[in-house]
Amino acid sequence: MYSIGQLSRRTGVKVPTIRYYEQTGLMPEPERTAGNQRRYGEEGLERLAFIRHARDLGLSIAAIRDLIELSGDAGTPCNRAHEIACEHLADIRQRIEQLQRLERELSRIAASCDSGTVGECMVLSAITRHEMCAGEH
Repeated sequence: MYSIGQLSRRTGVKVPTIRYYEQTGLMPEPERTAGNQRRYGEEGLERLAFIRHARDLGLSIAAIRDLIELSGDAGTPCNRAHEIACEHLADIRQRIEQLQRLERELSRIAASCDSGTVGECMVLSAITRHEMCAGEH
């Protein structure tokens, strides 16, 4: 059995975050000692490791909740898990495209700046006047 501090150290998840996961139902309520301290078994450790990895992959709390529910029945078809992964992948690709547009625009703005005076600064001008941007970003 693990204390909440031990669970935190083993998974790299902060104690307040573990408590939050319990409050939101991602983590089941742990057993308690006579002194009211939380005690987690291997299942709690595995669940928290699953949540941590899913968060590292950028999945939302709602998606993680769905995946946890799906994992509760080994006989359930995995098509919903596949949908969740594909939806998240599409979102990531969209964010990458947006970041690439931002990168191009900021590169263009930075390249147009000759590091003269603030009164003639193209960086400040472009940020002040959106119409100076080359496109939408």
